[in-house]
Amino acid sequence: MAYLLNFKLTFFFLILSVSWLSLDARTDEIEEIVVKGTWRQAELKDTDGSVVILDQELLESQPIKHFEQLSFLIPNLNFAGSDSRPRYFQIRGIGERSGYEGTPNSSVGFIIDDIDFSGQGGIATAFDLEQIEVYRGPQGARMGANALAGLIYIKSKDPTDVFEGNSEVNLGSYGIASLGLAFGGPVNSNQNFKYRVALRKDQMDGFRKNLYLQRSDTSRKDEFTGRFKINWEVNDKTDLNFLIMNIDLNDPADIWTIDGSLNTLSDKPGMDSQDTNAYGLKIFHRAKGFELQSLSSYSHSDVIFSYDADWGNPVTNAPYVYDFFSETIRSRKSINQEIRVLSKRADFDQGVRHEWVTGIYYLDIKERNDRKDEGIYEDPFSGYPPYEVDFSSSSYYDSRNLAAFGHFEYLISTSAKVILGLRWEDWESNYSDSYGESLSLSNQMSGGKISLLKAWHENTNFYLSISRGYKSGGFNLGLGLQPNSSYENLMYDPEYLMNYEVGINTRYPSSNLSLDAVLFYSDRENQQVLISTQTDPNDPNTFSFLTQNAAEGVNYGIEVNLNAALTDYLNIFSFVGFLRTKINRYESRPELEGRDQAHAPKRTYAIGLNWQPRNDIYLSFDMTGKSSFYYSDSHANKSKSYLLSNLVLGYKKEQWNYEFWLRNLFDNYYSVRGFYFGNEPPNFSPALYERQGDPRHMGILVRYDF
Repeated sequence: MAYLLNFKLTFFFLILSVSWLSLDARTDEIEEIVVKGTWRQAELKDTDGSVVILDQELLESQPIKHFEQLSFLIPNLNFAGSDSRPRYFQIRGIGERSGYEGTPNSSVGFIIDDIDFSGQGGIATAFDLEQIEVYRGPQGARMGANALAGLIYIKSKDPTDVFEGNSEVNLGSYGIASLGLAFGGPVNSNQNFKYRVALRKDQMDGFRKNLYLQRSDTSRKDEFTGRFKINWEVNDKTDLNFLIMNIDLNDPADIWTIDGSLNTLSDKPGMDSQDTNAYGLKIFHRAKGFELQSLSSYSHSDVIFSYDADWGNPVTNAPYVYDFFSETIRSRKSINQEIRVLSKRADFDQGVRHEWVTGIYYLDIKERNDRKDEGIYEDPFSGYPPYEVDFSSSSYYDSRNLAAFGHFEYLISTSAKVILGLRWEDWESNYSDSYGESLSLSNQMSGGKISLLKAWHENTNFYLSISRGYKSGGFNLGLGLQPNSSYENLMYDPEYLMNYEVGINTRYPSSNLSLDAVLFYSDRENQQVLISTQTDPNDPNTFSFLTQNAAEGVNYGIEVNLNAALTDYLNIFSFVGFLRTKINRYESRPELEGRDQAHAPKRTYAIGLNWQPRNDIYLSFDMTGKSSFYYSDSHANKSKSYLLSNLVLGYKKEQWNYEFWLRNLFDNYYSVRGFYFGNEPPNFSPALYERQGDPRHMGILVRYDF
C-alpha cells in the first residue's frame, strides 16, 4: 500500500514538474472569486470564515454531475453512504449519518438556489451550475439551527443577457448514459425579461451485480433534473426572480453484501427514490438608503426507501428460513419565507462607516412516514415455531421555526472592520404515531458571530472570529414503532457549539497565487451522538438509530486552500484539512470518553492540476484522500485510509469539447459506511459490514457550447 501511494504521488509531481519546466511564465492575474451565499456578495478574500468555492470551470470539468463526487474535493467534508445517494454530510466531524427514521433537523445546511433542502442532499445533481460554496464552521447567524456544523450552498446559472447555452452527452462503463441541455437569454430586446431552462437525464446500471437474480442493474441510477428560471426587471427599482425545479431520482438500492464484495445476493432489491418539486420566488426592491428582499419557497418530496433486510435469498440462507423486507413511504412538505432589509454599503471615504442587514425567517415542515415491515425466521434445528413479523405503522412530524436575525458591520478604518451577527429562534415540533404516542417539543435558541477583519496590505486579509452555533432537540422518529421496543430515549435535547477561528486570506498577483488558511477550535456542549441498536437479534428490521446527548466534545484543526496559476497553461490547486475530535465526557458511555468522533477523518485532502499544452488539448488530474475514521459511536470499527485518482483528457475545437475521463484510476477499494451487527443465522454474531465506494469507471463526454 505504501509503495502504491508513493507511486501515485510520484506520478502526480512528475507531471507537475515536466509542465512547469516546459512552459513560459504567466503574467495575468488570477480572477477573483465572488462569494454569493452570504448576505451580500463579496470577494472570497474578504470573507471572515473558512469557505471552499467550486467554480463554474471546475464544475463543468467533472464528467459525473452530482455533488456526491464533488464532495471528495472538499477537506473536512465527509458523507455517510448508507443509501443510493448520500442525504447527509458531516463538516469537521459534525453531522447526521443516517435518515432511516426521517431525522428532520440537520447539522449541515443544504441550500439550492436559496431553497432549503437540508437533510435531502441526494437531490444535488450538478448540471448547469454557477458555483458551489461550502462554509465550514457554525452558521448560526446566517442559517440557525440547520447549520451547526456549516452550510453547503449551491447556485445554478441565472438567465444571461444574450442567448446562449450548452449541451452534453456522456457515455461510459457500467451503462453510464447522460444527456443534458441548458439554454436561455432575453425574451425582449431591452433585456428586462430573461429566462433559462436546464434539463438533464442520467442513467447507469450501477456498480453491483446481483448473482441471485443474475442482474447488473439492481443498484442502477435513473435521475432527471429540470429547472426553469425567470428573471424580470420590473422597473429600475424592483427585480423579480422565479424558479421551478423538479428532481426525480428513481434509484434502486441493492448495495449491501455479507462479504463486502460488489456482488449482492438479495432476492428483493430495495429502492431509494425521491421525487421533489420546488418553487421559489425572490423579490428585490431598492429604495432610498436600503434594499428590501423577500425570499419565498415551497417544496414537496415523495420518498420511497426500502431494503432487503436479510441481504440474502432462500438458497444462501438455507437450511434456515430467513426473509425480511422493509419499506418506508415518506412525504415531506416545507414552506419557507424570509424577509431581509439591507442598508446601503459602508464607504469609509464617504463617511458611511457602517452597514447592516436585519430580517425575519419562517420555516414550516410537515412529514409523514408510512412503514411496513414483514419477515420470517425459522431455525429447523431449534424446535421453536417460526418467528414472524407483519406490521404497518405511520408517524407524523411537523415543526415550525420562527427566527429574527441581524448583521452589522462597522469600519474602524480603511483597513479594518468589526462584524457582528445575531440570531434568535423559536422552534416548536410535534410528533405522533399510529401507536398512540404524541409528543411536543419547544426550544428557544440563540447564536451569532463576532469577528475582526483586518487588511494587512492590499493583498492580504487577517481575521479573528468567535461564533455560537446551535441545533434543536428532537425525536428519534419511528423508534417506538419497532416491534418489541419501548419509548425510552425517544427525545433528545439541543446542542450548542462555540467556535473560535483565526484565518488569513492572501493573494499574490506577482506569482499568481492565492492562499486561504484557518485554525479552528470548537467546544460542543450537550453533544448529540448517533448510536445504533438492534432490539431483536433475529429481526434485522429492528436495527435502528437513535440520537442521545453526550456531555461535551471538542473539534479542532487546520484548513488550507491553495490555488496557483503557474503559467498560461498550467493551474494547480491543493485543499488540505487536518482535524482532531474527541468526546470529553459521556457519563452513560464512559468507554467513548477521549475517543475520536465518528466519520471524522484526521486528514482529508485534494490536489490537482489543469494543463493545456496546446490550445486544443487539455488534461486535468486530481487526487483526493481521507485517513481512517470510526464508522459509529456504537462500536470501535474503523475504515481504512484511501487515495483516489481521477483523470480527464480533452480535445477542444471551436465550440466542441471531446473528453475521455477516468475515475478511481487505480481501482482502489474504499469504504464510505460501516455497520456492526448480527445478520447471519443461526448465531447472528455481530460482524462488520462495509459499503464500498465506486470502483474504476470511464467514459467519453462530448459537450457543445452555443
